[in-house]
Amino acid sequence: MGVGRQPQNMDVPDADPPYADLLSDRVTQAQTQRTALVAAIEEMRVARSLTFADDEHDPEGSTVSLDQARDAALLERTEQTLTELTAAQQRLASGTYGVCERCGRPIPAERLLARPEARLCVPCSARAAPRASTGGVGC
Repeated sequence: MGVGRQPQNMDVPDADPPYADLLSDRVTQAQTQRTALVAAIEEMRVARSLTFADDEHDPEGSTVSLDQARDAALLERTEQTLTELTAAQQRLASGTYGVCERCGRPIPAERLLARPEARLCVPCSARAAPRASTGGVGC
C-alpha cells in the first residue's frame, strides 16, 4: 500500500473461501506447470548431451535452441507467478487482500477472479505499466 494511504472503503474481500480456493488452485496449476517445464528442460539437456550439438550445421539445431529458450522463459514466468500467488495468499491471511497497494481502494472482484494475485486496481496497474501512449484513467 502507498505511504500513509489507508483503504478508502472497507468493502474489500474477506478471507473468503472462494478466494482462498482460487489461489490454492492457481498455485497447484503453476506448480504442475513448473514440474512439467523442469522435466522438459532436463529431458532436452540430456538428449543434447547424447548427440553432437552443432546448431550451425544441424537443420534442427536452431529449433531446439528456440525450444530451450522458450521453456526457460516460461519457467521463469511460472516461478514469478508462484511468488505472486504466494504473496497473495499471505495478503489474504493478513486481511490486506483485495486492496490496491497504490491508491488504497478495493480491487474489483472481477479483477481478483481473473488475476487473483493482483496487487493493484486496473487504473493503477495501467499507470504502473510502461506504455507507449499517455492516455489512461487514473485513480
